Amino acid sequence: QVQLVESGGGWVQPGGSLTLSCAASGSIFRLYAMGWYRQAPGNERELVAVIPGSGSTDYADSVKGRFTISRDNIKNILYLQMNSLKPEDTAVYYCNIRGQNRAYVNFDSWGQGTQVTVSS
Repeated sequence: QVQLVESGGGWVQPGGSLTLSCAASGSIFRLYAMGWYRQAPGNERELVAVIPGSGSTDYADSVKGRFTISRDNIKNILYLQMNSLKPEDTAVYYCNIRGQNRAYVNFDSWGQGTQVTVSS
């Protein structure tokens, strides 16, 4: 079983920055694509950014140029650096990690979510 623990959310004023982290632990053999999603009240969950096992990253148009996704393949940690935050970025942010466990079974795990609030 693979567990994901998110951290780094909180309150920030417009224009501020936050960095989210998502640490994966447990039976991990390899990690594939990793991504961040968010869900604001009354809205569906949407993709924010994704970083594949290899290849280039991809971002939602609304966060391009402001957010940066990265990963540490040694520590099994996913990051989301968020700059120039706007009130419309307010949401619960979830990490998603796909990989293969030590039994060579693929998994698709979600973090518990972390609240990001941008307001003055």
